[in-house]
Amino acid sequence: MRVLFAGLASAGHTYPLIPLAIAAREAGHEVHFAAGENVHAPLVRNGLRPFRPADSFYEIYAEDLEPELTRLRPDLVVHGWGVPEAAVAAERAGIPALWHGFGRMFPDGIGFERPSGGVHLDICPPSLQDADFLATAERIALRPVPYSEPGPSERPPRPLIYLTLGTAFGTAEVLTTAIRGLARLDAHVVVASGRVRPDDLGELPADVTVRAWVPQADVVARADLVVHHGGSGTMLGALAEGVPQLVLPQGADQFANAEALVTAGAGLRLLPGELSADAVTEQARRLPSCRDAARAVAAEIAATPSPDEVARELPKHAK
Repeated sequence: MRVLFAGLASAGHTYPLIPLAIAAREAGHEVHFAAGENVHAPLVRNGLRPFRPADSFYEIYAEDLEPELTRLRPDLVVHGWGVPEAAVAAERAGIPALWHGFGRMFPDGIGFERPSGGVHLDICPPSLQDADFLATAERIALRPVPYSEPGPSERPPRPLIYLTLGTAFGTAEVLTTAIRGLARLDAHVVVASGRVRPDDLGELPADVTVRAWVPQADVVARADLVVHHGGSGTMLGALAEGVPQLVLPQGADQFANAEALVTAGAGLRLLPGELSADAVTEQARRLPSCRDAARAVAAEIAATPSPDEVARELPKHAK
C-alpha cells in the first residue's frame, strides 16, 4: 500500500505524524511525505521520502497537492489538522483520507480552521481531550510518541527541571523571569531557548544550562518537572512520562491546553498577568502535588494503541 502523509512545515505539526509514518514504513507500506522543506531533514533521516508540493513552504493548499496525488496515486492520505486543504484534494481525487491530530482539539480563533467530519487519528488522551470532540468525532485512538531529533546526550545531575517556550512564542523576558524563579530551587535547570538566542539571556546562575535546542524527548524522560508554554507536543511528551508541568501560556491553543492540564490535576499554570519570578518559584514548589495525576494520565497514554498497532490497521481505511 502507498501512503501519503502531509503536514505543516513546523516541528509542532510535522513531528507528531512521524511516529505513525515510520510505523507504516516498517509495516511494509510505501510512504511519502508532503511538507515544506523546513522539516525535510528529519523526514529524510527516517526514510519517509519528503517532497515540497508545488510552491508550498508552510501551508499546503489543495491545488498544491492535486498534481502530486495524480503522480503518486496513493491508496491513503494521512494529513495533519493544520492542512485541511489536503482533505479537499484527497476528496476531489477520490482517495480516502484520515485526519491526524497534534494534541487537544484546538479552540476557534487561533488561526487554524477547525476540522469537521472524517476520521481522526487522535493522539490526545480522553481525560484531556475536548468534550465536544470526544462526543461527536469519529476517532482512532493513537498513542502520542514524542519525537525529537537526536543530539548530544548530556546527563545533568538530578533533580532536573526542563524549561522551554517552544519555537514560536518564546521571548527573552519570559525566559529570564522563569529562569530566575526556577534557579531558587534545589535543582539543575535545562533550558531550550528556541527562537531566543542564548546570549540574549545574559548572565545565568551556575545550575542553569541553556541550549538553543535540546533532544526534548530525552530530556523530558529524565526531568522531575517541566515548565513550558503549553504547546501540545511538550504537554503530551511530559504527560507520557508522568512528569508534573507548570504552563506559562503565550498564545494559540496554549491557554486551552493549560486549562485542560489543570482540570486533570496534572499541572499548574501562570497566565501572562500572573508571571513573576516569585510566582514561578511558588508554583514550581507546588508541582509535586500533581505527580499522582500526571502518572495516571501516563498510564492512560501507555494503554492507548501504539503507532505500530495502528499502522497495521491502516489498510482498512484505504481504497
